[in-house]
Amino acid sequence: MSTEQEISELKSEERRRFLKIAGTAGFTTAVVAAAGGTLMSSEAAAQTAKEEREREQAADHVMTIATAYILGASRSYPIMQLDFKENIQNATNGKVYVKLAPGGQLGAGGALASKVQNGTIQAAQHSLSNFAPFAPTVDLINMPYFCGANQRFVNLVTSDVWKKEVHPAVEAKGFKPLFYVVIDPRVVAVRKGGAGPVKTPADLDGVKFRVPGSKMLQQYYRMVGANPTPVAWGETPSAIKQGVADALDPSVGALYVFGFKDILSWVTFSQAVPDSQVYSCNLEWFNGLPADVQAGIEFASEITAAQNLAKVPAARAYAMAELTKSGVQFYSPTADELAQWKEAGGYQRAEWDPFKVELAGSMGAFDKLVEAADTMGRYYVHDA
Repeated sequence: MSTEQEISELKSEERRRFLKIAGTAGFTTAVVAAAGGTLMSSEAAAQTAKEEREREQAADHVMTIATAYILGASRSYPIMQLDFKENIQNATNGKVYVKLAPGGQLGAGGALASKVQNGTIQAAQHSLSNFAPFAPTVDLINMPYFCGANQRFVNLVTSDVWKKEVHPAVEAKGFKPLFYVVIDPRVVAVRKGGAGPVKTPADLDGVKFRVPGSKMLQQYYRMVGANPTPVAWGETPSAIKQGVADALDPSVGALYVFGFKDILSWVTFSQAVPDSQVYSCNLEWFNGLPADVQAGIEFASEITAAQNLAKVPAARAYAMAELTKSGVQFYSPTADELAQWKEAGGYQRAEWDPFKVELAGSMGAFDKLVEAADTMGRYYVHDA
């Protein structure tokens, strides 16, 4: 039997075991068993099922947390969902039991934000770009070179200014931000068959660049010389393969997780905009909890955020190593080249002033947020 056949049979058996445990002990138990490597051991899986059952029975509150990512994604995309479950359960002294709904089983992006907002589920992960239609102020993070670098993003979203200026607007829409997830900045990733690395905006002249629905990102790529081409995320791999689009901009971790490794040639670390996420909670549900439980969830959020920051460089290294195996090459612009990107499309340009006023409320309020991004806070994170 070939190695490929052995791997295929093992995966098939793991799927059967997962479905069997999910059917008898519940989906969350199967998820925890799979993450803990106990799926193939009947004895260990039974122990996991017993622990999960006892935790749920002892809890006063059940909290469903949904994400678009499978549990193993944190190896290259540190979304930290299993850590978050564990931390909430422990920090609330078992008063909250967390049911995980990973892998998009309850939806992704805006669909998850909508379910949190209407109280269908208690909490979920979504990108800040997908969150923006529900809480427009957070779209500020898509202002190019405002907080594209990891450290500037962390400085900003953990600052008192952000919490004072932005969080009330988010809460007015029915959400409580629990913590912000650092992944890495968006990149410039070019399909196979391209002319080489994109070093400066001049190299993007006429390039068909896949963009999401964000008006800001579309404007930015026009400013740096590309031809923005809106393509739905689910259709993007085939669009890149077929040449409908020549380039795209998720983080390195996202490129790996979503299977782009065999269709790309070069990735440039342009550092313009963060590819960031947030875990949000239904505000009404949270406000209905006892004070000690609220404090426990907030402390668990702080713990998980710190774990996420520590995980960022390891996740990036794994994603880059795997992409490299498929022939993808990486380019970091020089200081002079980076200056050209900022000059061509950075937030200091007058073209961005209407967005600043619309999203921050005034130019003065935006200037305060810039100062917050510039100011080193309590947390350190590694930059690419």
